[in-house]
Amino acid sequence: MTRLLSILLALSVALSACAPSPAQIGSDGKPLPKMYRIEKRDVGKIQFRMLDSVNALRSASNMQPVALNPELNAAAATHSLDMSAQNRPWHFGSDGSSPIDRVRRVGYPGPLIGENISETFETELETLAAWMDKPDTRRVLLSPRSINMGFSWYQEPNGKIWWTLIMGG
Repeated sequence: MTRLLSILLALSVALSACAPSPAQIGSDGKPLPKMYRIEKRDVGKIQFRMLDSVNALRSASNMQPVALNPELNAAAATHSLDMSAQNRPWHFGSDGSSPIDRVRRVGYPGPLIGENISETFETELETLAAWMDKPDTRRVLLSPRSINMGFSWYQEPNGKIWWTLIMGG
């Protein structure tokens, strides 16, 4: 019996070391945010998680799903990097290019439906939720004319993320 208790005690001590550490609490009593660090190996996973989430929202609104498009992904990646270089979230490139120009440059054959951008430290799903909260960005996500989506980002060394989502018809 003593041997069994010793084994159980040792096991509980070992398992307690595996428990997640408690969140650090800020002066306001709320948990401090953790850095959302994106690794190179996460690119496909993040793009498809966003695609699945957008399509779930479109399905709930009786809209057809969209497909991930490599040309639109390239246009989104270019613009995310350029916004970081300009240090401002806006729809125009440092060369004066518009979203329409960027979509044409990558050879996308369809029309541009819209572009959503964000400068944040938040995850892609938190950013999607913020876009859904605003009528103009929600309209881009739920446009019935959309058939393709491009999604990419640039993350600075300090963790700031510049997200770009492009919908094409």
